Amino acid sequence: MARELTQRELRNESGEIMRRLDEGETFVVTRNGVPVAELTPLRRRRFVAAEAAVAMFRSAPSVDYDRFRADLDRVVVQDPEPRG
Repeated sequence: MARELTQRELRNESGEIMRRLDEGETFVVTRNGVPVAELTPLRRRRFVAAEAAVAMFRSAPSVDYDRFRADLDRVVVQDPEPRG
């Protein structure tokens, strides 16, 4: 859940707020008690070791590529004509 933050707190505590954004926290900025903005981290970095990724893919189910392509063709329009 996002923590509410006043406009004044944003101005006076910007360094601490930036550190907490780096840690993944989200804030709702208010002005006169009314929400006016949401501050969220751009991305959360999650490192997965190559060995762990390879192990996960080894145990993943196989993909039937013909069935996958048929599913895509059924739902995706690939008409080269521009939409109007």
